[in-house]
Amino acid sequence: MFGINIANEGRGEYRYYIENEEDISKNGLRSWLYNTFCVSNALANSQSIKDRIILEYVPSGQDYLQPIIEAMKENRVLNITYHSYWKDEENNFDVQPYCVKLFRQRWYMVARSTDPYYYEKGPRIYSLDRVKYLHATDETFEMPKDWSAEDFFDGCFGIIAEQSVKIQPVKLKVSAGQANYIRDLKMHESQEEIERNEEYSVFTLHLRPSFDFIQEILWNGEDIEVLEPEWLRKELAGKIKRMWNKYSASENKDKLV
Repeated sequence: MFGINIANEGRGEYRYYIENEEDISKNGLRSWLYNTFCVSNALANSQSIKDRIILEYVPSGQDYLQPIIEAMKENRVLNITYHSYWKDEENNFDVQPYCVKLFRQRWYMVARSTDPYYYEKGPRIYSLDRVKYLHATDETFEMPKDWSAEDFFDGCFGIIAEQSVKIQPVKLKVSAGQANYIRDLKMHESQEEIERNEEYSVFTLHLRPSFDFIQEILWNGEDIEVLEPEWLRKELAGKIKRMWNKYSASENKDKLV
């Protein structure tokens, strides 16, 4: 089920060991399946206290993940009806499914439109919770030999694979309290702690500081300060200033009332 190789040292009894233990610890499909199985098994044996176990709901994986994976196995074109949040409209079109990714309780599909105009623009990312209809067609496609999911998301924080944003070093100053959380659960696999004292820690990351990463910085509030690069620091400062202007305008309006 998990591709785990059980080997024997060849001497004495009870000398069995996991031959490919390193593969299990890596952040990949095998590791995810193994961890999910362990959690599922623990939950299945805990029905007597089910009202004391609260989970997060992942809605987008139930209806469409299985047919997408089956289509990926056979390199089969999918027909989907997709609702765009940006344009608030639905469109029906065919895509070639390249890969799927889970991020923040949402499943996403990287796919390439079969329309000649959009095909030339390359693969795009579709959120499965915005798919209104999906089915596999009889048409097949050839997966590009020079494309890989790992390269596509190289340096990305989350799901936004914006190639125009270059991979670059980012330096963050984090309060001592919040640093404990970031130290235990890394913001990105490239994260390194280069300074630590009683008041704060400084972390460096090498990634694409795109929209979802900026949102993550804002989510941490005053506990994280961007030190470098300067353009990112200024962009965060601009957003924070605009936020302050909205709240201060609201306070002034209340006083007038």
